[in-house]
Amino acid sequence: MGIERGLFNRTELLVGADVMDAITAQRVIIFGVGGVGSWCAECLVRSGVAHLTIVDSDRVCVTNINRQLMATTHTVGKVKVEALRDRLLEINPKADIVALQKIYNEDSADDFNLDEYDYVIDAIDSLKDKALLILRACQSRAVFFSSMGAALKLDPTKIHVAEFWKVRGCPLGAALRKKFKHMRVRPAHKFQCVYSDEVLPNRGVNHSCGTSACMCPKAKVGPGDPSLVNHEWCSSKAQINGTLAHITAIFGFTIGGLVLSDIYRRALAPAAG
Repeated sequence: MGIERGLFNRTELLVGADVMDAITAQRVIIFGVGGVGSWCAECLVRSGVAHLTIVDSDRVCVTNINRQLMATTHTVGKVKVEALRDRLLEINPKADIVALQKIYNEDSADDFNLDEYDYVIDAIDSLKDKALLILRACQSRAVFFSSMGAALKLDPTKIHVAEFWKVRGCPLGAALRKKFKHMRVRPAHKFQCVYSDEVLPNRGVNHSCGTSACMCPKAKVGPGDPSLVNHEWCSSKAQINGTLAHITAIFGFTIGGLVLSDIYRRALAPAAG
C-alpha cells in the first residue's frame, strides 16, 4: 500500500527514509476508539502508519463530542469506527483502514488473530474485556501498549508511562491487578501503560444526551452478529465519570508516540549493531 511521501515530509525529515518505510509497513490494531483510541489513531495515521485496524462496537453519542476525535454534531448516531475511518482517509486516502464494529469479549476474542499485527493497542473501558485483551495480546508476537483510566483527570503533568505492575494511583490499574491476582494468572510479559495518578471527584450532575438524533440508549444494529446486540455502553455503566479532551488526547498521543518510538528503535537497531 503506497502513500504520498509528500504528506509525511516533516516526519521523514526527522526519522529518515528507512524509518519512514518501517512506519508505513507496520500493521497496527486499536481496540476501543473513544477518547483515547481515536486520538491514537489520528497520531499514527498522521505519522505515516498505513495499515490500521480499528475496533469498537459503539455509535457516536452527543456526550462523546467533548473528547472524541470523530464525534461532532454531524456524526452523532454514526458507527464510531466508520466515522473515524472517514476522518483518517481524509488524512491519507491511500491508507488501509479496516473498521470493525465489534465488541472484544470472550465471545469474539477468537475472531482476532493478534499475531497478524505488529502492534496491539488497548483502549478498552470494560474491566473484564480489558483483562482478556491484555492476556491475549501478551501471548501474541505483537508489541502491546495499554491505556489505563483517563476519566476524572485535569492536570496534564500528572500523566505518566510505566510498566503495568508499577502503575500507582490509578483505580483501573489497581482493579486489573486485583483481577489478575484473583484469577491466579499474570500477563505473559511486561508491557507499558499510559496512566495518571490524579483522581478528581465528579462535581456536576450526569445528564442523559436527551436528543432524538443520538442512538442512545438503544442503538440500531445490523442483523446476523450477536456481538452487536448490546453495543451502547452509556446505559450499562455502573458509573459515568467526567472526562476532558486534553487528557484523553494526551493519553492517545502518548501511546501513538510509544509505537513510533519503538518502530524507530527497531528500525535503527540493525545499523547500530
